[in-house]
Amino acid sequence: MSRPTDHRNLDLAQFNLDVAFGHAHGRVLWQPRILCWFTDKRFAGEPLPERYREMTEAEIYRDLGCSNRVYDYNDCYRRVEDPRIERTEQTLSEGVIRRCVRTPVGEISAVFRKSANSWFEIQEKHWIETPEDMRVGTWIQDHTTWEWDEDRFREVLSMWGDRGAPSMYMPRVNVEHLYLETMGVERAIFALLEWEEVVEDYFRALHECHLRMIEVINRSPIRLVCFGDNLHCATLSPRLYEQWVLPAYHDRCARLHSAGKFVYSHWDGDTKALLPYARSSGLDGIEAITPKPQGDVTLEEMKEALGNEVFLLDGIPAVFFDRTYTEEELAECAERLIELFAPRLILGISDEISSTGDLERVRLVGKIVDDYNAEVPSNPGSLEGD
Repeated sequence: MSRPTDHRNLDLAQFNLDVAFGHAHGRVLWQPRILCWFTDKRFAGEPLPERYREMTEAEIYRDLGCSNRVYDYNDCYRRVEDPRIERTEQTLSEGVIRRCVRTPVGEISAVFRKSANSWFEIQEKHWIETPEDMRVGTWIQDHTTWEWDEDRFREVLSMWGDRGAPSMYMPRVNVEHLYLETMGVERAIFALLEWEEVVEDYFRALHECHLRMIEVINRSPIRLVCFGDNLHCATLSPRLYEQWVLPAYHDRCARLHSAGKFVYSHWDGDTKALLPYARSSGLDGIEAITPKPQGDVTLEEMKEALGNEVFLLDGIPAVFFDRTYTEEELAECAERLIELFAPRLILGISDEISSTGDLERVRLVGKIVDDYNAEVPSNPGSLEGD
């Protein structure tokens, strides 16, 4: 059966925007992130299933009948550093590289090791280990601006076409930036406790750098903006969230909303202690909240936190795409998510399908969504509950 409302027959870039901005008449978008499934197999040298070997990534999504959350558009925002900054790298041993950033106020360095399991590197020495390192990092942020790359935008648009609306994610916010990019969790926690004035100035510089990026975002055609923060309450306590993240979110969201952007943040791992802030953070939606049995919250607890105000992006535990769980369990979860969260729902996988997942289960959920959308009355107007 082929219906006008089926994903195969829609301009999914426009439908993506219609859902986010409340013009989809209550219908749901199916937007699973599955590219890592292909990336892992290519890294391992495993042949793709014959069906997909001659297809582009966009053609694979079309074949599966789903949308992509197209974060390739991140490349359109170019970081521009002070010309006095000098970046170098040195091979220390096979697969181990030391990178150095020299500035007029000092230098910082980090050591990276190639992974045996993916193209992503493992950071063995972090950029910031001392207050002096952080002062250098502050100077770098204070002397960084952003620019728009129109040629790259057109290139990505030609690659993905109507498979999903242009989307981007901003650099991680203050505390998450320290944890995941510059210090590691343990050192960052000590810094937060012991280097108060130095950390405060670094966070000021980082936030102002991000605001300069928002000026470029607001002039760009991209309307869907994610805070790529990977919030996880095992490392980010409610106190730290209130002290550092919440004020930054309020400022970011206010500025992005002034330009008509749809703003959401990536919260994955364990989120139960942070979900009470879902409706007070200024966000339009939250991406990748992971329910039980993979995360620490139930679907009902997620609904209670988001209410009828905040969108859920994703929601299906990634483990349900492995054969450890039955197709019936997957289908039941997808149907329950639609029941609880539609129309404020962009259904996807929390977080991404694993390399051992069954890709055909993507089709199974797609049929559930298409069947649901076919039954939704075409009733123009605002979102239900408004």
